[in-house]
Amino acid sequence: MRDWLGRIGVQTLYIEPGSPWENGYNESFNGKLRDELLNGEIFYTMREAEIIIGRWRTHYNTVRPHSSLGYRPPAPEAILPRPAGLPYATLRSVQQDDHNRRDLT
Repeated sequence: MRDWLGRIGVQTLYIEPGSPWENGYNESFNGKLRDELLNGEIFYTMREAEIIIGRWRTHYNTVRPHSSLGYRPPAPEAILPRPAGLPYATLRSVQQDDHNRRDLT
């Protein structure tokens, strides 16, 4: 791998083995994966592992609150429900609209 990267002109950062503080983001994720998922599951088939890990990944990326984001999810769903109490236009039925037009003529 190092030879190939050298041939294409890519330089990598060396991380000392056993030095998790040199790669904090990855080590943080690995710890959460181990603590929140792997230590509590036994996978009997590859398909079962794919499904359970996929569900955890979706939860981790979209639902789980994150302290640095003000306890909001990292990537919330694209459509959020409208907050209660905000004014918005209501839809009128066709019959009501026709009735209003008749009153104006």
